[in-house]
Amino acid sequence: MAIYKPIDMVKEYRGKISQHSDTYFQRRGRTLCTCRITSPRDLTEKPYSANEVAIREKFKRVRAAVKALTPEEKAEYARQFEVARQYETCKYSYLSGYIFAMEFKKDNG
Repeated sequence: MAIYKPIDMVKEYRGKISQHSDTYFQRRGRTLCTCRITSPRDLTEKPYSANEVAIREKFKRVRAAVKALTPEEKAEYARQFEVARQYETCKYSYLSGYIFAMEFKKDNG
């Protein structure tokens, strides 16, 4: 008798699969989530507001600041992150999220 053994062709998807697809894949913890853009925003009819543009610009600045951190600064954030997790005062699961949040708080631009 033959033995059936399923083969996972693709272990995991992340992000957008193709240019023409409107389905996105993301792993949250142990759960694989999918989402679909059902009604994309038409910028000709409803452009971004000034507040939305300011939020997008702040996000870009913070992302650039995180990328520009020196190894010493990253090590200091890692130390702070471990101390916060030790005393259970940290709501972040990952160091990268903690670093981004701390840089986001520092950005006043």
